[in-house]
Amino acid sequence: MIKEWATVISWHNGMAQVSCDVKASCNSCASRVGCGSRVLNKLGPQTQHTISVPSAQPLVSGQKVELGIAEGSLLSSALLVYMSPLVGLFLVASVFQVLFASDPAALCGAILGGVGGFLIARGFSAKLAAREAWQPVILSVGLPPHEIVVR
Repeated sequence: MIKEWATVISWHNGMAQVSCDVKASCNSCASRVGCGSRVLNKLGPQTQHTISVPSAQPLVSGQKVELGIAEGSLLSSALLVYMSPLVGLFLVASVFQVLFASDPAALCGAILGGVGGFLIARGFSAKLAAREAWQPVILSVGLPPHEIVVR
């Protein structure tokens, strides 16, 4: 189970809207000076992801919850998203190269295959996302913000 903490935005009729912060692993790395990934992370937008998660327990805004998702579903979705365009690219480029015996045809085939693989992944992801095993679940709930007192 992959776990991540999120902040509750709202709760209504058993559904909680939660916000997960995007974390870059660069902050904990020792080689900050010579790393290009750190520079690229600073250029990109610092965004938050908002998702809906079922919760039978009433939650209040600002409350922390621990979300979990199965490793298998995460690995399967990553495999679908990354491999289907790659396989489509190589497969259609190879077919076009064999059929037309020219590099421009192979290039066109690669573009068509990559876009086709992306569209296939997009179509399958909508169907697979509806599976209950692929949905995040609330593992634990923190105290509401108004109940925490620091002295």
